Amino acid sequence: MQVYSVIVTRDAERKAKLAPAHFNQSMVRTAPVVLTFCIDLRRFSKWCEQRKAEPGYNNFEWFVTGAVDTLLVAQTFCVAAEEKGLGICYLGTTTYNPQMIVEALELPELVFPITTVTVGWPAEQPEQVDRLPLEAIVHEEVYHDYTPQDIDRLYAYKESLPENKQFILENNKETLAQVFTDVRYTKKDSEAMSENLWKIMKKQGF
Repeated sequence: MQVYSVIVTRDAERKAKLAPAHFNQSMVRTAPVVLTFCIDLRRFSKWCEQRKAEPGYNNFEWFVTGAVDTLLVAQTFCVAAEEKGLGICYLGTTTYNPQMIVEALELPELVFPITTVTVGWPAEQPEQVDRLPLEAIVHEEVYHDYTPQDIDRLYAYKESLPENKQFILENNKETLAQVFTDVRYTKKDSEAMSENLWKIMKKQGF
């Protein structure tokens, strides 16, 4: 079914329209190419209608299915791009301001932006950001819930990094977790963005 589409943006004026949706992160304007990966149930639904079939894909189940397909395509592209020496950067802001992206890219009903990737030739090779150890995310046979001791062990390296200790000081917090919950991703902001996301999903026909 391939319920996804990719909008390729090279034009400087169009990138300038996209930038505010991504909190004016510089790479949106400076990267040669901006790719917006979208859930797209419109194309398949139109095909159904033109072939005397009645589509029923304007619902949450198919939004989720489309999101899965779209993100698989995005990651496959990123792996291929990096294999060729290109640099990529995922923008996690795509679902924060979806209406702005819908308007900038003129997305019709049943099309919804789910992630954005900027692409270009890298000027540097930055170090990999810290990651939890594999044992933190891989569960054998069944899900194994985390004990307090597990949490302490699995997050010990992340909490020990000088840059993360600096985050704590700069934000006047007691723990790194508080930087995430109180500063970067607050409950209030998350609830407001969730409400807006649901609103735009409905507006786009899901």
